Amino acid sequence: MADQDQTPVFQIQRMYLKDLSLEQPNSPQILLEQQQPQVEINLAMGAETIADGIFEVTVTATVTTKVKDKTLFLVEAKQAGIFEIRHVPADQLQGIVGIVCPQMIYPYLRAIVSDICTRAGFPPIVLSEVNFQAMFEAQQAQAKAQAEGGNGASRIITSVN
Repeated sequence: MADQDQTPVFQIQRMYLKDLSLEQPNSPQILLEQQQPQVEINLAMGAETIADGIFEVTVTATVTTKVKDKTLFLVEAKQAGIFEIRHVPADQLQGIVGIVCPQMIYPYLRAIVSDICTRAGFPPIVLSEVNFQAMFEAQQAQAKAQAEGGNGASRIITSVN
């Protein structure tokens, strides 16, 4: 019976949209522009323990679209998931929280960003696939460099132009 108590557990408790913002600060004048907009996409991940064995993991996308130097629209969406993760070795826990959970959340975030752009009257912005393992490894390398006296950032930001 004691062996069952130590069985690894990984369950999705809930997926939800935690935050969503759309801004069109220069509308309606900027909508008359015929120039192709520049699109910048930034992604960030976050995780926190909310109870023993319960984690909230978030993936945030910030999409800034500009024509010349004026913002056409700005979308920020934060998709979250609550995961139950128990009896997993500590060396594997970070990988699950930093790779597996964001991979499960990201398709929801992609759909939300595309949908909100369309509903705002713009062509959909389709976020490209992301290699969360590479992002996690880069974050780990930065954390290690920071621990050794480097000046690495504590948050991974990915830009796509």
